[in-house]
Amino acid sequence: MTLSWKIASRNFENYLRLEKSLSENSIEAYLDDIQKLEAFATESGRELTPGSVSYTDLKEFLVWFGTSGLNTRTQARVLSGIRGFFRFLLIDGEITENPSSLIESPKTGLKLPEVLTIDEIDSIVAAIDLSMPLGHRNKAIIETLYGCGLRVSELVNMRLTDIHEGEGFVSVTGKGNKQRLVPISGRTLKEIYLYRIDRDRMPVIFNENILFLNRRGRKLTRAMIFTIIRDLAGRAGIRKKISPHTFRHSFATHMIAAGADLRAVQEMLGHESILTTEIYTHIDRSFLRDTLIMFHPRS
Repeated sequence: MTLSWKIASRNFENYLRLEKSLSENSIEAYLDDIQKLEAFATESGRELTPGSVSYTDLKEFLVWFGTSGLNTRTQARVLSGIRGFFRFLLIDGEITENPSSLIESPKTGLKLPEVLTIDEIDSIVAAIDLSMPLGHRNKAIIETLYGCGLRVSELVNMRLTDIHEGEGFVSVTGKGNKQRLVPISGRTLKEIYLYRIDRDRMPVIFNENILFLNRRGRKLTRAMIFTIIRDLAGRAGIRKKISPHTFRHSFATHMIAAGADLRAVQEMLGHESILTTEIYTHIDRSFLRDTLIMFHPRS
């Protein structure tokens, strides 16, 4: 029986969820990549199935996909998803040869993330109107994102029971449901405490253990965090294109610039590879120059 795209996608989804323990967002991204390949297969008119896709077909897919005007970084990410799909089909015994094994990724270069200065972060915090009902919540969100270097998914899923105030740590559930402990400062704990006073006054709370809630007592969405941050950045007059992840980038950059150990930052961010963390050493070259001038005996 010929393997259909629908069955192959469903089997791949089960593999990603049950065996790889990936987050729902990661699974959705992988399945979206497969849908792009399926769309190409349909449009080609050759009745391609997952098991009949060849190396040549994938080369044509990349040309077809590249005409959409997406940047090389996006193309490389989609190709990574396609590779994962065919690796799964090979493991599952649906194919005997991986057609994606010889496909080269487009050159992406080193793309440094956008970073906020400490003054810019302070101006965003200052733009929060604490007299408004959700003012303390929004301030606690910013301080937690920046103070702990969290991903937005980690923030919205943070629970009250994840906060270990006496030890000065929070339990964080990261990618692949991996747990890590992240230090939390007294300043961030203070803002969370002030927000919890307002939280306890909510007439109805549907998610008792979730820390950050909307005005209806339900868990905040990722999209809502984006909206809050962009609104505050606009009020603060910041023209940079920022997102919740910008605070994570800023956390890492400021820590390394202040002399923090790279492996310690890797642990706090939850990076599997230290190579991912090393990108932050490229961000502020002026810091390296200033360090040399200050400490080198010949300067």
